[in-house]
Amino acid sequence: MSYVSNDFLLTTKTANALYEKYAKNTPIFDYHCHLSEKQILENKPFNDLYEIWLSGDHYKWRLMRNYGIEESYITGDKSNKEKFIAYTKALSTAFGNPLYHWSQVELKEFFNCELEINEANAPLIWDWCNEYIRLNKITPQTLIEKSNVKILFTTNEAFDDLTVFEKLAEKDYKFTVLPAFRADKIMNIEAEGYKDFVSMLENLTLPICDLESLEQAIKIRVNDFIKVGATASDISVERVYPVTDKSLADKIFKLRLKGDSITDEQAQVFKGYLTYSLMKIYAQAGLKVELHVGAMRNNSTVMLKKLGLDTGFDSISDENSIKTLSRLFDRLQTENSLPATIVFNLNPKMNLEIMTLIGCFQDHSESGKMQYGPAWWFLDNKAGMEKHLLDLTSTGHIATFVGMLTDSRSFLSYPRHHYFRRILCSFFGKMMENGEMTKDEELVGQVVENVSFNNAIKYFGVEKWIK
Repeated sequence: MSYVSNDFLLTTKTANALYEKYAKNTPIFDYHCHLSEKQILENKPFNDLYEIWLSGDHYKWRLMRNYGIEESYITGDKSNKEKFIAYTKALSTAFGNPLYHWSQVELKEFFNCELEINEANAPLIWDWCNEYIRLNKITPQTLIEKSNVKILFTTNEAFDDLTVFEKLAEKDYKFTVLPAFRADKIMNIEAEGYKDFVSMLENLTLPICDLESLEQAIKIRVNDFIKVGATASDISVERVYPVTDKSLADKIFKLRLKGDSITDEQAQVFKGYLTYSLMKIYAQAGLKVELHVGAMRNNSTVMLKKLGLDTGFDSISDENSIKTLSRLFDRLQTENSLPATIVFNLNPKMNLEIMTLIGCFQDHSESGKMQYGPAWWFLDNKAGMEKHLLDLTSTGHIATFVGMLTDSRSFLSYPRHHYFRRILCSFFGKMMENGEMTKDEELVGQVVENVSFNNAIKYFGVEKWIK
């Protein structure tokens, strides 16, 4: 039997009560994920457990590589069953890794299977789950609805097809799918194929010959996104670069349009200006900004050439851009163009620096305008979440926090929300029983419910989209 019990991660009676009354049945709003809106629209039944559980999930791939499993069992030509069994072998001794918890919970939540995940049980689990998938016709819709998701934001490039969202709006799903605007492929000027990405944007907007026309094209697409319900935008950079003169960024952009290569320094100049420009555009459009910093991507050239992007070869960066982030926020605020922003930080040693910085740019326009995002990516584990909560409560205001997300490509990832909620309830429960805070369960419970769902709904202004 599974070790996952009803009081999993709930360390006190108070924590258990908070979770059961205020978190367990509260809906989910996943305001940042990488699910495919096209796959949700097509809604095709899954063929087997591998397709749902392991295909495209670089979290799991990374764990398997750490265990020393041959790549053919991860992204190679081995059968789906062989790959699944290899994963269970790696997982069975990955004590303390969040996947050790998540996978066991996913098995129980989505397939009604409480067998402990290990190599010995793998064949039985494989057969059990595949039969469950077949009998219940498991699709993206059924998985999302089973998770009690009310709204989710996919992450979409500036040139993505928005008609998909119009078609999704016509579906009788019990949840709403909205896009979040992202211009990463326009930001990453040094990337191979950059001109192709600009051309894709141009084909949807207007001729792009300089930085001014690029900005106008982005504004057009932002408005297109808003028409299909977007209220959020996303920016992802390893670090925030200084904002330089527009004319210099324009010269670099024109060089790249001609097909010339550029230096790392030139790329940084362009990214520094475009980050500033994008945030101004988002502020004018009323979009919330999700700013991700601290990921050093594609470390392995060998595996990048072999497998491409987003296959599990990223890591935490030690680049410290707190001063340039300060200057960016200050300039935008001075120009009355600072958008409501969630800063997602991947380097835990920067928690307090970022927390104290965003506190300098709050205002009365809304509660928690500047947010310190949840423990993200390499930090969305028990230790990372506990540290995040400790740092957030010690220097910020927990009652305004917008809560958890999945940041995932997996339709089975929604138990991560409850993983966080259990840790949140334990965090409060321990302090309540230690006499470190009020024992007013109803008051604390309302904060738990707000952090779990209500705050994010209000922050992104999506009340009307709840079905």
